Amino acid sequence: MAAQHNETPLAAKLGTPFRFGVIGVANNLLGYLIYLLVTNMGVDHKLAMSILYIVGASIGYVGNKKWTFKHQGRVLSSASRYALAHFFGYLLNLALLLFFVDGLGYRHEFVQGAAIFLVAVFLFLMFRYFVFREASNKP
Repeated sequence: MAAQHNETPLAAKLGTPFRFGVIGVANNLLGYLIYLLVTNMGVDHKLAMSILYIVGASIGYVGNKKWTFKHQGRVLSSASRYALAHFFGYLLNLALLLFFVDGLGYRHEFVQGAAIFLVAVFLFLMFRYFVFREASNKP
């Protein structure tokens, strides 16, 4: 597979999971640092996660549609599926916080850090097979 003009040879060779990882690491690292900052300032951990989840998901749509999955399908269709996938990703993230922090008493910083990775795996599968699936890329 030849590298596209805007992609490094390594990114082209490693493909979609690598590109998803790059977008995810950049987006989630910044989001997690902001999460730590605002929760340290007294904002409730569930409220902070909720607000940052919406912001991060919105930013991630463009990067994932254009670069990760190179999706050429209709924006309205993929955006609605993207929102639905993130709705379930959000519920998964919230359930992890409710169960491990509020229920079992674990520190929210660690639970949210782990939740980022669990939700990322869930979302990658949703994006690949539901949101930006190959069939919708065909004219």
